[in-house]
Amino acid sequence: MKKRLALPLLFAIVACTPNLMEDAFNQAENIVKNIEIPTFPEKEYNIVDFGAVADEPQILNHQAINNAITAAHEDGGGVVIVPKGTFHTGPIVLKSFVNLHIEEDAVLKFTTEVSYYYPPVLTRWEGMDCYNAHPLIYAYEEKNIAITGKGTIDGSASNENWWSKKGSPQYGYEPGMINQRIGRDKLMAYQQADVPVEGRIMTEEDGLRPQLINLYRCTNILIEGVHICNSPFWIIHPLFCDQMVLRNVTILSHGPNSDGCDPESSSNILIENCVFDTGDDCIAIKSGRNNDGRRWNIPSENIVVRNCKMKDGHAGVAVGSEISGGYRNLYVENCEMSSPELDRAIRIKTSNCRGGIVENVYVRNITVGECKEAVLKINLIYDPSEQCVREYPPIVRNVYLENVIGQKSRYGVYITGLEDRDNVYNINLTNCKFDGVEEENSIVGAKDVHFKDLYINSKLIKN
Repeated sequence: MKKRLALPLLFAIVACTPNLMEDAFNQAENIVKNIEIPTFPEKEYNIVDFGAVADEPQILNHQAINNAITAAHEDGGGVVIVPKGTFHTGPIVLKSFVNLHIEEDAVLKFTTEVSYYYPPVLTRWEGMDCYNAHPLIYAYEEKNIAITGKGTIDGSASNENWWSKKGSPQYGYEPGMINQRIGRDKLMAYQQADVPVEGRIMTEEDGLRPQLINLYRCTNILIEGVHICNSPFWIIHPLFCDQMVLRNVTILSHGPNSDGCDPESSSNILIENCVFDTGDDCIAIKSGRNNDGRRWNIPSENIVVRNCKMKDGHAGVAVGSEISGGYRNLYVENCEMSSPELDRAIRIKTSNCRGGIVENVYVRNITVGECKEAVLKINLIYDPSEQCVREYPPIVRNVYLENVIGQKSRYGVYITGLEDRDNVYNINLTNCKFDGVEEENSIVGAKDVHFKDLYINSKLIKN
């Protein structure tokens, strides 16, 4: 084992409470059973009947689509049908009691003309409250909403448009182009100075890319069956939401910050039978950045991830880094995570800018074919160059992995805590086997790290 110990570190062969994992996943099942999945009247509203025209790139259909959604909403709810064909569109607004159903061989293809996404709407960008570019699909304070079907939602993003705004030559940026550097610095300054959100109006020139799907303060949400690709920024972003099911969805987007699903200050969420192939974390749980996260102080909690497949990405399931409101109760089971371009399987990332408590993370029955860095990564020194007030040391505790199998990685467990602090503790691995590991474990600034039947490269790790 590679040891780089800044603090005394305790390794012990201990048994978890015999029924701890079983009890945890029984609680996960209770969370799932209590999620209310929306249902809708059988009334149908075909967007073609509202003037939508397929397969005509010069025609944008968002007015027709939004009119169909409004009609269904005002009639008491129903199913808005996107039929076979490619429908070019600007931003769409979901409303209560409406299921946007995208049929097989139907495509919603969004314009990349930036002007259609302004004026801005209330949202968050990288955990900071603001008015920013209108998400491609947006809902605010709605309930009983859904996006379903076997069709495709195509954000149309590429290096030729949205992705270049990252400001990186890797994604097509050239000097003189509008990019997010100025806007991001401006928004960071706003949140550090506690500027009221009404004064945080981001413009086209700020270059802050929109989410593909942003649901703000919504309840009883279903996203099922659809294929989602080529997102400008984060892909599915529930913010201050409660009760959501993401099921049988395939997500493919390799652009910068293409997180697959980012529940933020949101609760009671089931993510199951999904495929993630992304340019950033496949799933990344958030609760606000720095002052904004602490001001709301609303943790994410009660999220269940099961039977999913994670391919490319910075992590299979991540918590952070915008996690200042904290997180509790994560349940991950029966997932496959593997790709030469998958960096980590389970990742917790935070810093003393963020603060907050991350606790009660339960992971079992995970197969990690290949990842670049570590099967489990906990990092309390994430983004050390960030300009911020570093007076909020975070806590990560009560993390349990059981029956996790890895076949190729640099490390098994990689923990970087804070120097001279015990802010990472009660980390437990039971019946885990990591082969093809280059450097075993690297653990700094943690205590109460317990291994029971952990094998690395066929060697039992005792202490």
